[in-house]
Amino acid sequence: MLTGLKSLVHKATSLLSSPKTQSYPIVIPRDQHSLSRQDLSPNAVKVLYRLNKAGYDAYLVGGCIRDHIIGAKTKDFDVVTNATPEEVHATFSNSRLIGRRFKLVHVTFGREIIEVSTFRANTAQDDKESTPQTSLKGKDSARSTHGIVLRDNVYGSIEEDAERRDFTFNALYYNVQDFSIHDFCGGLKDIEDKKIRIIGDPRQRYQEDPVRMLRAIRFAGKLGFEIEASTAAPIKEMAHLLDHIPPARLFEEVLKLLGSGNGIETFALLRQYGLFRYLFPDTDALLQSGWKRNDIDPEAFILQGLKNTDNRIQNDKTTAPYFLYAILLWPSVTLRHEEFEAQGMPTTPALHQAANMVLDNQVASTAIPRRFSTPMREIWDMQFRLPKRYGKRAFLLLEHPRFRAGFDFLLIREMSGTQLNGLGDWWEAFQHATESKQRDLIKNIDARTNDKEGSKKRRPRRRRKSNGPANTNTNTTSEAASE
Repeated sequence: MLTGLKSLVHKATSLLSSPKTQSYPIVIPRDQHSLSRQDLSPNAVKVLYRLNKAGYDAYLVGGCIRDHIIGAKTKDFDVVTNATPEEVHATFSNSRLIGRRFKLVHVTFGREIIEVSTFRANTAQDDKESTPQTSLKGKDSARSTHGIVLRDNVYGSIEEDAERRDFTFNALYYNVQDFSIHDFCGGLKDIEDKKIRIIGDPRQRYQEDPVRMLRAIRFAGKLGFEIEASTAAPIKEMAHLLDHIPPARLFEEVLKLLGSGNGIETFALLRQYGLFRYLFPDTDALLQSGWKRNDIDPEAFILQGLKNTDNRIQNDKTTAPYFLYAILLWPSVTLRHEEFEAQGMPTTPALHQAANMVLDNQVASTAIPRRFSTPMREIWDMQFRLPKRYGKRAFLLLEHPRFRAGFDFLLIREMSGTQLNGLGDWWEAFQHATESKQRDLIKNIDARTNDKEGSKKRRPRRRRKSNGPANTNTNTTSEAASE
């Protein structure tokens, strides 16, 4: 729902004689927009006033203004100023300097962090390119041999800062001194038209930072906006530039893309624009191949997993990054597991080998920290342990720290079409039953079914060789056999 957007845009554009002679910024005074200090983070307002009091210009910028106009919930409040990072740090005792590529200041108020950046200018296109052998020490600006910006700490004016932002609706600034909104690039009109438009030449901007392609997809999925034609045109052709982005950075981008409550829409857009293959190459190759099995439809499983994740986020429930990655990589794990079993490897070692191979391949694209890869392995392992419910095993599994995640994962498998003979319902009942009822549930399980579900075939026991002389008495042998 737009918060008086049409009226706001009309008033903004009416200030100008005609579209052909539009000049920026368009300044919307307080009495012509609905954004007030009550809609803002009190801590962000404190930062703005403190910087103003210290003699610096300071504005709220980007997403918090865009989201208010659209009527979406605002989570982050970013501040931009003409003070250098060192000057901002000196102004706030509760702050710290971060970053090398982009120097920023984080001002902390308990759990809330207000990010403060300095107005930046566009770096010269003829900057000397940097190579892996070139030191960046002492440089304010540097680019790779592929044109990607490695360092950008050249400071400028607010007008220059607006021009170097990614999309027009992120070049909106709020001035707390007079409560006005400044639109430097036509962002208000693009919000009204539900368009995602990059600022400047799309090819150049994507080359400077290929992650901007992912951001375009994320905003399209999140806001339901259409990517403007010239902004969308180079994406497929330039998608390969994501190979030059550090895997650790892409790991964080994946969480923003697919873990923000609009995973299904974003997943479809990533595949449509050819970007998914650079984030999950094994999974993409498997989906492209059309591989399926009686117990798994990879695309149906991933979509069901994303749907469940979206529902949790939209209902203000927490989600774990490792669970999302476990969903996206499970089809590849099942395929590799099948291949290793076909080579004669036992079930559990085959699973561990498959997990190792898939994770080793994945970290080349998006680095997965060990604190996440370990629980992912445990969730996958639970899929082979949950069918083994006889004896004391069910009670032991219930106490496993990863039981709940493994159980939720199993439910997603069932909902996506995998037939597990009511295994999810059984575990649902077992969790909430009394101890006596739990024992009854275990007793009611057919032992033969358990054997089929999880137990591996035992090797025949070897007869113990006798050290004494061989007994040739046929009567004795018959008696032993009958016993």
